[in-house]
Amino acid sequence: MNADIQEYNNSQTPTDKEICDQLATIITQNLPNAENKIWHAHPVWFLDGNPIAGYSKLKNSVRLLFWSGQSFDEEKLVNEGSFKAAESRYTAADQINKDDLERWLKKAEKIQWDYKNLIKRKGILIRLK
Repeated sequence: MNADIQEYNNSQTPTDKEICDQLATIITQNLPNAENKIWHAHPVWFLDGNPIAGYSKLKNSVRLLFWSGQSFDEEKLVNEGSFKAAESRYTAADQINKDDLERWLKKAEKIQWDYKNLIKRKGILIRLK
């Protein structure tokens, strides 16, 4: 695991650390070609410079975010924001359904909106895949 991401995970409460460690492990295993780093203070995985998945500690949960998740057609993902992102929130590691997460990660590779060039395109998203 990326040392900065491990440091982020280690800074969480024991319950949240368990959630973060499990998410990081599953994401890394399923996106082996993705770059991962701390971006805007949170762990994020990128394909070709485009953010794909990441997580962050919120007040009462850990939020798993898929930048193109609204296009996945998945009932368990909740729309987030005004672009194409969708999320799932966890308060305990046993709430993470590995099968769901692995399916979402496969879709994250196949379905991508171009967030990398969002500013250059003045807020207009274009589908890459």
